[in-house]
Amino acid sequence: MTFKNLPLNAGLRLIATFAVAWLAALLCVRLKTPLPWMIGPLLATAALTMAGVPLRSSRRLRNGGQWIVGTVLGLYFTPAVALRVLELAPWMLLGAAWALLMGHLFGRWLLWSQPAGTVDATTAYFASVIGGASEMAAFAERVGARVDLVAAAHSLRVMLVVLVIPFGYQGLGLHGHDPAPASAVGVQPAGLALLLAATAAGALAMHALRQPNPWVLGSLLVSLGLSASGIEWTAMPGWLSAAAQLSIGIALGTRFTPAFLHTAPRWLLAVAAGTLAMIAASAGYSWLVAQAAGLVPASVLLGNSPGGIAEMCITAKVLDLGVPLVTGFHVVRYVIVLVLTGPIWRRWVRKDERTG
Repeated sequence: MTFKNLPLNAGLRLIATFAVAWLAALLCVRLKTPLPWMIGPLLATAALTMAGVPLRSSRRLRNGGQWIVGTVLGLYFTPAVALRVLELAPWMLLGAAWALLMGHLFGRWLLWSQPAGTVDATTAYFASVIGGASEMAAFAERVGARVDLVAAAHSLRVMLVVLVIPFGYQGLGLHGHDPAPASAVGVQPAGLALLLAATAAGALAMHALRQPNPWVLGSLLVSLGLSASGIEWTAMPGWLSAAAQLSIGIALGTRFTPAFLHTAPRWLLAVAAGTLAMIAASAGYSWLVAQAAGLVPASVLLGNSPGGIAEMCITAKVLDLGVPLVTGFHVVRYVIVLVLTGPIWRRWVRKDERTG
């Protein structure tokens, strides 16, 4: 009997998945790895899923994890911090331009690295955009690109960034001095209920409006607005943040199905090489920006790395590395890249394919 034929219903598979993820997180806590509540579940579920073990993720729990992450991030934006982030808006706009440039070069690399005629320019383009993986896969499906290659590229890119940067920071001993703002009220059950209800309403509203990444951005905007206005209902319990990281780790890890291993090896190798090159290039770019703007290079790299908003902001939170700064960079980049992805494809990529 193979793993795939094991008679487990969806509920039991989900429970087993969370049990595995929880044990992996505890092991990583014991080993003192960076981001144990996300990296432990990610590695454990990815390894087991690729081996054919029928683990299961949950879209609702993943969305819930993103909702909590967005809420937590917004709490950092006190009035003084929000003003400082606004002052840095020009650098954040430059960061969005950097992401567009990286994505363009990454796409050219992916297209060049594959045998002629095996990958079209549209597939390479949507696989290389430094934006939301699900959004890029949806774009690719609508225009007839190879969704399997696009999804594999984004999954591998995000996983590599989540592993390389935190472990790299740990190896270099990089840790910031920007902890969560001290709460004057502590964890208040009534205040926590109000905060969660308000941010859930924001996330649901963004979802109803069909906005991208609503569970992070909707909750973030509400939480940020409250904090920037000086309203403090409660602090966030540590266990809730850990649970959110665990859910996101599972969501990332279970993308790596057995079919992932059968994706064109040359394609995956090109994605890995390109991602590592982007991390190195972003490190150099971030150092220059940090020197010019008087910022901490490690924080600027988290804000300009080719990783996802939730993962990089969690890294900033755990390592006390300028959470508002990193969040600001990613939100500005995310919105601009998402808005321009379609027009760039129509104006240049599709036009080149038709005339090529």
